[in-house]
Amino acid sequence: VLVHLSRGGAHVHMYAPDVPQMHVVDHSKGQPAATESRNVLVESARIARGKITNLAKLTTTDHDAVIFPGGFGAAKNLSTFAVDGKDCKVNKEVERVLKDFHKAGKPIGLCCISPVLAAKVLAGAEVTVGHEEEEGGKWPYAGTAGAIKEMGGKHCVKEAWTVFSLTPSYEAHVDTKNKVVTTPAFMCETELHNIFDGIGAMVKNVLKLTGK
Repeated sequence: VLVHLSRGGAHVHMYAPDVPQMHVVDHSKGQPAATESRNVLVESARIARGKITNLAKLTTTDHDAVIFPGGFGAAKNLSTFAVDGKDCKVNKEVERVLKDFHKAGKPIGLCCISPVLAAKVLAGAEVTVGHEEEEGGKWPYAGTAGAIKEMGGKHCVKEAWTVFSLTPSYEAHVDTKNKVVTTPAFMCETELHNIFDGIGAMVKNVLKLTGK
């Protein structure tokens, strides 16, 4: 996301909620580390290279658009989707930001599993998390599409990457009514460059919707 925003000439600010992580995962074992605890804002500073601000300070007046990168953090720390599915709760600051940008008519971009946030908070929003069937493991999280429908969102089937032809077809879904742009990213088991290109399609459409 940051690479595509940089190439698009966007000036970026990064935010994260100041809350404890749901748990800490030892990725070498693929299991939670029972004795560790971490803070979402502090951990986000690793990616932001220290340039991070509490999400509570994010306002629409200072920004033209907002993008949620996704990843399991969106399902564990920005919401309780990983545990509660369709009955999940969304972090109050995340919910506020989504509603504020929507009300202001400013674009909202989401990728990977983060489209569930828009489906939960913005009634009737059109989003994609890819395909609706696992297809032999290619789409291991396909059940997410069903949860989106149960939450009142509309799911649109899309690929995870940009398909090039004489007329490029960008595999990001654009809900023009709500100015919500989504792409599946790591919801699909595919080559990394395909995921990168799909995220690029999302970012490009978000920037286009700003009109700048």
